[in-house]
Amino acid sequence: MLLRRASADDLAVAGAITEAAYEPYLNGPEDDYRERLRDAAARAREAELWVATDEETGDLLGNVTVCPPGSPWRELAGPGEGEFRMLAVSPTAQGRGVGEALVRLSVDRAREQGARTVVLSSLEQMAAAHRLYRRLGFDRIPERDWEPVPGVRLIAFRTTLEDR
Repeated sequence: MLLRRASADDLAVAGAITEAAYEPYLNGPEDDYRERLRDAAARAREAELWVATDEETGDLLGNVTVCPPGSPWRELAGPGEGEFRMLAVSPTAQGRGVGEALVRLSVDRAREQGARTVVLSSLEQMAAAHRLYRRLGFDRIPERDWEPVPGVRLIAFRTTLEDR
């Protein structure tokens, strides 16, 4: 598996992978969040869009949005905190370590950017992602749970980089 910044040629596929990974959590075809998930170009322009590719075939397996300080994609992070969003693994690549590799990369990027901790938000229903985060040293921080829109509850996680 190769991890790299997304290129212009990756954007349509990265958006499609993100939409497919989040499909079970969307409220039908008219869900407003669907377009945001597809908009990999905005994430690449306004944050850091990283992709995981199959080294043999070059196929995109997944992607993640790393939100450095100053990025409009930051939702939860404050001073000294890194954040990543929209971790997405193609349904056909799940179970191959893609998500773990992208989380580790996100943590490394936060460390390189001077963060002391990394935070993220996740839908309550994303149990598989929560297991991954806990396995990689993230703890729940319920005092930072929030609702971006009424009825959509996001739960928060954090890891401290000094301990890693």
